[in-house]
Amino acid sequence: MIQYKDMSLLDRISGPADLRNLSISELRRLAEEVRLRIIETVQRNGGHLASNLGVVELTIALHLVFESPSDAIVWDVGHQCYAHKILTGRASRFGTLRKKGGLSGFPKRAESEHDIFNTGHSSTAISSALGLLAARDRQSLTGRVIAVVGDGALTSGLSIEGLSNAGQLGLPLILVLNDNRMSISYSVGSISRYLSKLSASVRYQTFRARIDAFVLKIPRVGNTLYAFIKRAKRAVKAIFFKENLFADYGFEYVGPIDGHSIPALVDVFSHVRYLNRPVVVHVVTKKGKGLEKAEDDPESFHGIGPACPDIPGPGTSSHGESFTSAFANALLGAATNDPRVVGVTAAMSTGTGVSKLADRWPHRAYDVGIAEQHAVAFAAGLAQGGLRPVVAIYSTFMQRAVDQVFQEVALAKLPVLFALDRAGAVGEDGETHQGIYDLVLFKAMPNLVLFAPADADELTTFVNFALTLEQPAIMRYPKAFSVCSGASQAPIELGKGTFFRKSAGARILVIALGPLAHHAASVSDTLGKLRLKIDVYNLRFAAPIDETYLANLCAPYEGIVTLEDGVRAGGVGESIGAMLARRGVRAMFTACGFDVIPLAQATREELLATAGLDEKGITRVVSEMAQGLGLVKPRVQAQSSRHAPLEVQHGR
Repeated sequence: MIQYKDMSLLDRISGPADLRNLSISELRRLAEEVRLRIIETVQRNGGHLASNLGVVELTIALHLVFESPSDAIVWDVGHQCYAHKILTGRASRFGTLRKKGGLSGFPKRAESEHDIFNTGHSSTAISSALGLLAARDRQSLTGRVIAVVGDGALTSGLSIEGLSNAGQLGLPLILVLNDNRMSISYSVGSISRYLSKLSASVRYQTFRARIDAFVLKIPRVGNTLYAFIKRAKRAVKAIFFKENLFADYGFEYVGPIDGHSIPALVDVFSHVRYLNRPVVVHVVTKKGKGLEKAEDDPESFHGIGPACPDIPGPGTSSHGESFTSAFANALLGAATNDPRVVGVTAAMSTGTGVSKLADRWPHRAYDVGIAEQHAVAFAAGLAQGGLRPVVAIYSTFMQRAVDQVFQEVALAKLPVLFALDRAGAVGEDGETHQGIYDLVLFKAMPNLVLFAPADADELTTFVNFALTLEQPAIMRYPKAFSVCSGASQAPIELGKGTFFRKSAGARILVIALGPLAHHAASVSDTLGKLRLKIDVYNLRFAAPIDETYLANLCAPYEGIVTLEDGVRAGGVGESIGAMLARRGVRAMFTACGFDVIPLAQATREELLATAGLDEKGITRVVSEMAQGLGLVKPRVQAQSSRHAPLEVQHGR
């Protein structure tokens, strides 16, 4: 590992302009210092490691040649922006990365003028950068626009749409393609680099423009000859390198360039910044550069938790089974019992657990790349063809495929099971990754079953249940470890839940969705010791809900509280409140959930606490309702009654 006793070079960088005072040797040392800072911080805080280690020299070169923010650098996804943050005046705060109140792990406009867009989802950079460039062009504003895109993003239809429009508009967009997977032989690479350098030169561009103009002026044959020359030029390019795709979209192609050679990068960027047409700069980098284990296994080191045991430092251990692990095992079990079961994921095979199925039966697991819309429509085809597809996608990324869920699957009533991992409060990845919108987006779709398991046992049971249905289903669960208390062993009935706590004489009912049911059960136990009886109903289904059954269940209670780790506005709780009002159930009612504006980075526990969805928050809501109903009163104390224990009021 790189080690320096003093970090003087990094300490001298207060902004991108300071880079221009450093020699090449100093810039190389700076790159090593930046890597060390990233490794040390991610070790403590968790975060995206391999991708950030791979773009350090690229980031330095971009800020050396271009003048951010007047030259706008737009980071696709944004999980490779750590070096960018360090070099744009945030080095002193980098230790707060992904912490509550600290720096975001993604570009964030509120943090710095150098962060042009708030990003977090892949494949948006080409389109958003092109829009920014078009706006500047219409207003005759100066400044280049550079989109930095990973090779994986090109599997997304959105990137292809952006490429098509960029070529159509012909604006001088600079697209930096960060390729960290391709291996290029020396001979092909040398020829390609030579042709690219020629293409990038202003002299060549001027010469070519004059030749084109001359040919077009030739009487009678000019247009035909020009078309022939253009086809011939593309054919020659295709012989030497396969990246002719970009030429077909109207881009100049430059590369491949060694993404860890600062001089080579600076030389190329210094040329392409003056081109007056769209250009792709193909940069080859190595994920995990500078950390041997990350270089050898970049997938495992793409995103790591705090104190990763594979990096020297104090480690932490977790206990219990995660929801993701439970899903992976349930999928494998279902596939063992039914040969029709197949798995589909969108570039998140390991993260979702589909890799476990792929390890056993590679031909029954489909990783379609960063293409969630395609994943859903593809699964619809699989189901129409007689298979039982299980589509595993993070909740936040499923937002990209809402129309496909509606049209291709729900309307058609096809038996596709969607497993939405990272639902609810996600934690340190911040606003763009919070999985709090899926309930509102999907609960009203036709023919769709929407289920939230309270724990790993319910998850496994529901996977098997859903695969017997002749209709689509969504199962959403958090990035968390499961509580397995045995309370969720009741058989699953469509549209109905089960009681986690029920006692004679209880006058308040808590209806909880997902793992919050266990939180509510714990609160019920605590308040029960204070002689306040609270029943807890594990709702299980967000849709459909057996309204008659639920209304009759709620009718005896004087107060009802609903809990969901999704947005409150338009959520399950408000729907239940409206249903009870329609059916004449009179009770004091409170719906608890997240506000519509997502919370910034923090731990899952901190996010739940902020929204009042932790045990303390649930206790407060229930206690206030009990006081409002006259069931309890605060015990009078001489000092402060803010946290006074409850005293049960009998004989109302």
